[in-house]
Amino acid sequence: MASCRASQQEILKCMKNPKCVRNVSILAHVDHGKTTIADILLATNRLVSKRMAGSLRYLDDRRDEQERKITMKSSAVSLLNVVHDDDSHTDHLLLLNLIDTPGHIDFSSEVTAAVRVCDGALILVDVVEGVCVQTRESIKQAFEQKTKMILVLNKLDRYFTFLRKEVDDIFQAVLQVIENCNAIIAELYQYTDSEIDIEDTVYFFNQTKEM
Repeated sequence: MASCRASQQEILKCMKNPKCVRNVSILAHVDHGKTTIADILLATNRLVSKRMAGSLRYLDDRRDEQERKITMKSSAVSLLNVVHDDDSHTDHLLLLNLIDTPGHIDFSSEVTAAVRVCDGALILVDVVEGVCVQTRESIKQAFEQKTKMILVLNKLDRYFTFLRKEVDDIFQAVLQVIENCNAIIAELYQYTDSEIDIEDTVYFFNQTKEM
């Protein structure tokens, strides 16, 4: 999937075709980097400059959010992308409606509302801090709404620049985060009436094949 500069006509065309629209929310514990990731994705559509991505906090559009550097209300933005179909060898446009949600537990109702209208969710985790309270709650809400989840491991650079960790230690820390997220999913399955074999579920995040 490649980004492109969106025109109003292209966006309107995609909005009229539900097959070209995807709603995705960014879920994470507070200060794990949701708004920074949103800035980076906005830069792919040139809505913000790449140089300012991460510091602009574009979707924190309220004054109190900018002053306190914390997201309190969900904000949405539409991004236009080009998707290549390997079967037909053609490109088509995809309109991604991205929702940046609060990470503080006091604003969890905003997360609930966002997940209910989304096809997918980016579960963002600071690999140094690991799985926290709102990480668990984010996975729980996405699971209950049958929302497809993608795990995003953030702030890996902290291991190199500040903590000076060895590669093996970083690798084990990453595996631990993935295992902790999968443990939450396994626990949630115990309280469902689903007859799906838990070992075959697509909800688990891969631990070994990509690493």
